[in-house]
Amino acid sequence: MHLSVIRAIFCALAFTLPAAAFAALATTFEADYEDESKSWKEIEAQLPGYPRSENLIEVVAGSETPHRFYIDATSVSLGADGVLRYASVVKTAGGALNVSFEGMRCQTRELKVYALGRKDGTWARARKPEWKRILMRDLTPQHWVLYRQYFCPSPALPTPPRTALDALRRGEGLAPAGEMD
Repeated sequence: MHLSVIRAIFCALAFTLPAAAFAALATTFEADYEDESKSWKEIEAQLPGYPRSENLIEVVAGSETPHRFYIDATSVSLGADGVLRYASVVKTAGGALNVSFEGMRCQTRELKVYALGRKDGTWARARKPEWKRILMRDLTPQHWVLYRQYFCPSPALPTPPRTALDALRRGEGLAPAGEMD
């Protein structure tokens, strides 16, 4: 073989082998990450009783919205899967009433709507319940407030329901001052 051909093959191998090794490591890393996320298993959510006005606790979500937000204290629970579930009531400025049964995952900062309330006081299961990211700029500010101040001030660990309800009743969030970003 000609010396220039050997050099060309050597150079090609010198650049190709590290790239192939890196690709194999990257694939392994992604597979490991996916395995971690697959280990969590959601339990089947049991619908609570329909919210009653005497059990509602107001969630102060700021002055940017004219709506009023409430949590049914009797519905708040922490499942074995780490999901805080609760019934939510929104009274809009126009007089409409929106009732839903929701779940919140602290570790992933996600929300899922399991069911919607009907006017006759019964639940209708959500058609496509899926986990969605909770955003501070969202059109539903109560979710961010519940996540950051009451249910998940420490994202790795959900707040016990009794502690969260006590804080909601007092209107005092559990997040340390200056950590609301």
